[in-house]
Amino acid sequence: MSALSNSRFLKMNGLGNEITVLDLRGSLHRVSPAEARAIAADPRSRFDQLMVLHDPVTPGTDAYMRIYNTDGSESGACGNGTRCVAWAMTVDPVMSRPVDRDLVLETKAGLLPVERVSDRVFTVDMGPPRLAWNDIPLRDPYPDTRTIALDTRLTNAPELQGPSAVSMGNPHVIFWVEDALAYDLGAIGPVFEHDPALPERANISFAQVTGPEHIVLRVWERGAGATRACGSAACATLVAAARKGLTGRRAVVALPGGDLVIEWRADNHVLMTGPTELEHEGILSPALFTGAA
Repeated sequence: MSALSNSRFLKMNGLGNEITVLDLRGSLHRVSPAEARAIAADPRSRFDQLMVLHDPVTPGTDAYMRIYNTDGSESGACGNGTRCVAWAMTVDPVMSRPVDRDLVLETKAGLLPVERVSDRVFTVDMGPPRLAWNDIPLRDPYPDTRTIALDTRLTNAPELQGPSAVSMGNPHVIFWVEDALAYDLGAIGPVFEHDPALPERANISFAQVTGPEHIVLRVWERGAGATRACGSAACATLVAAARKGLTGRRAVVALPGGDLVIEWRADNHVLMTGPTELEHEGILSPALFTGAA
């Protein structure tokens, strides 16, 4: 039997980005890719990202988060999921613990301070963007990642060339388009996600800049597919847009699920502010994990 059997979970969302939160603090168990896929397969616990809390690793932090995509792969960052975790750790009667300061959460990509703005709104310090080609990472060296080239060429969308690349703890490729709604993410997203020039795959975004403080964005998430919102993609897109002179360093990023406010501060940190929502809580059935241990 899986150690996850009968574990409590929270099903949440950040602007429609489906998030499942699982608290494994006090346990040494680490979720396997097969277990993550099993949780994603259940309609009550399905997710775009699974946020798993472990005991703190770095002194002064409140929890270590491991982040899983629908396909069981791990991600280094999920801004919408981080906001959901912050809600759970400060509001949920089972998971919350007394904290007399802002939360500091840790992932394999680094530390994420989180400030509670209101009952459901949180600001996450996503840290500095990574702009060097080998930090994103890309296969080929680029002196300037504001514009890169991909091997893939689509006959039905030949204009999709010269995207930008940014890492926010996970790799992002951003195409600048006239109409973000004009593209079939299910057909185009996987092709670019698996482009040979992207050794760790990438989140693929289609960004329409409508003004110096407003971007319309749709995202195909690496390992998860088309999503209603992706916080790290919104951060990466604002950074890339500001670097190209398309926007300032603060903008509203409009996603299918709603708006995020993104600010690239003068100290190089990127702040993401947005809401959270609790949908329901549940218990993971032992039957989910048959053959998934």
